[in-house]
Amino acid sequence: MSEIVIDANSKEPREINRAIKKAAKEYDKIIIKNPNAMHYMLAGLTDPVEVVIEGSAGYFAGTMIDGAKVHITENAGWFPADNMTGGEVIIDGAAGDGVGQGIYDGTVVVRRNVGSRTGEIMKNGTIIVGGNSGFMSGLFMMGGRIIVLGDISDDAGESIIRGTIYVLGDIKSLGKNAKIEEIDDEDKKELKELLPAYGFELEEGKYDEFRKIVPRSKRPFYGKDTEEG
Repeated sequence: MSEIVIDANSKEPREINRAIKKAAKEYDKIIIKNPNAMHYMLAGLTDPVEVVIEGSAGYFAGTMIDGAKVHITENAGWFPADNMTGGEVIIDGAAGDGVGQGIYDGTVVVRRNVGSRTGEIMKNGTIIVGGNSGFMSGLFMMGGRIIVLGDISDDAGESIIRGTIYVLGDIKSLGKNAKIEEIDDEDKKELKELLPAYGFELEEGKYDEFRKIVPRSKRPFYGKDTEEG
């Protein structure tokens, strides 16, 4: 595997992103040193390259990527993987608000806590949170799945249209159009296959403790807000 190291120290986001996109055409792996929580790193990267950010990233890390596999070894700011259409973003630390906002596909993993509005308006794909998730997680969620291994805060699933939010910990309160259901055998099978693949090893009995938040109605904004089967 060919790889290149890019030093981001004292450079502007536009300069770094140009260097990354150029390197992605020539190398299989890109290592970014001294990121200094720079904003907009990897914005619009569409090559299937592996990228390791050695440190923390700022706002909108990996926004609009398609196909890249990104590993951030520390924390990320607001909106990591915003509008991603494919690929993978793994954050070893914590992240701010709006993790995976609007993603169309791909997988986002945050090993520690995240802020509010996780998975807001996401269309598809998977978001895994190893810790707690803040208020209005799954806001206007349109598809995909969110898995929270800790607690989820107020107004979870606010105005959810489609998709599923799996929660292992406590659910503080539900938002409009959200309801809680017990998981079934198919859900358990899916979780047992997915979580260990990303390093989350749970005791067998823990899978029985998951609950899921799903839409109460598929058409909550049209006519009477009634539950649909």
